[in-house]
Amino acid sequence: MSGREFSKIKESLASWSDIRQLLRGGEQGQLVPVVIPKDRRGFAWMTLVFLAVYFAGMAVVTDLKALPALAAVLLILIAAVLMWRKAIIEIEEGTTGVRSRWGAITGTLPPGRHYLWLPWDRVDAVVDTSTEIPYSAPIVACPTAENVPLKSIEFFLKFRIVDPVAFVRTIGAGNFDLVLASAVQDAIRQRSRRVHTEHAYDLRGSDVGDMQDALNRQLGRYGVRVTGSNIPDVQLPDQYQQHLATREKVAKELSAYEREWELTRKRRIDTLLMEIERSKKTRDARVVEVKAAHNTARKDVARMLEEQETEAQRVRWEIEARGRAELTAAENEAKALRRLAESYRDNRAVLQYELARRRLDVGAKLAESAPQPLVVRTQQGSGDSSALSTMLLAQFLPRLSGQASPNGSAPPAQR
Repeated sequence: MSGREFSKIKESLASWSDIRQLLRGGEQGQLVPVVIPKDRRGFAWMTLVFLAVYFAGMAVVTDLKALPALAAVLLILIAAVLMWRKAIIEIEEGTTGVRSRWGAITGTLPPGRHYLWLPWDRVDAVVDTSTEIPYSAPIVACPTAENVPLKSIEFFLKFRIVDPVAFVRTIGAGNFDLVLASAVQDAIRQRSRRVHTEHAYDLRGSDVGDMQDALNRQLGRYGVRVTGSNIPDVQLPDQYQQHLATREKVAKELSAYEREWELTRKRRIDTLLMEIERSKKTRDARVVEVKAAHNTARKDVARMLEEQETEAQRVRWEIEARGRAELTAAENEAKALRRLAESYRDNRAVLQYELARRRLDVGAKLAESAPQPLVVRTQQGSGDSSALSTMLLAQFLPRLSGQASPNGSAPPAQR
């Protein structure tokens, strides 16, 4: 059994001076949302009116008219003041008065001062319509879906009286306590029937909006609206609690192992991340070195290409200069040859004359050194004369050769 009990709702009969304390603080631990005020209006003022009429009659029938008339007027004034004082009704802020006439409810009185002059007009009840009234209901032995009775389920709700006339006329505070307790028990038992025992603790702090809507549908006809509700506590059976404690212990150990594994995993992941970062830094350094080498190579290649281009330009310029010089020399030589040809063409006659003259000089020199011919005539057809002439010629030729040797040539023989 739970140590807590159902909240109790009741209505109290009290004087106007005690209404505030009862509505705000309750009575003996019970909630008091409705207070029936005692009617403080009496009929003492009627006695004063009767006395005033008596003194007025005395003033008429006796000779002493001033004193009875003065007493009658004074009594009338006192009765009027007393009647005015008793007619004042003060409704506290946050509450609503239910007004009735001849026992029938005719309406409500808002907070403030009101005057009820007629004795048959009265306030039947003062209802707290602004305060959200807390209500606690610990439900015992609620079976779950497996028909395991839970030790208790504590249900807490807040309600507010929104229609005081409907509340007072239809149910009243005492009957409402029974109806609310029954509705709450029914709602809690229906909810527990839909929950498995191992998930019973999930009811704590769970969403109970459907239960609140169901209670509002049941209690709406009484002028009451539930403004909030929750399940603050659930207690399982002792045996099941031991079983659950074992499961919780295993779950805690499992959770501890999982946390340890998670820490180990995180540590390994951190180590791997550090290695990855270190590798990235090494890679970045190598990339920087490669980029630097690449840039250096590009500079060297660019410089070499520039040198080669410069050398090629120089060679090209030399070749062009040499070609231009040779071309110029060839042109000059061609011009000279052309001019020489022109001069040869112009002096052709002189050259022919000079050539003829040289030929004559050469011929004269050749004629001077030419050998003298010797003509030997013989008769043909005679054998004896040819032999004789041959012998004579043989004897004569050496002498001719000796004479001709100083000139360097022998005279030819002619037959």
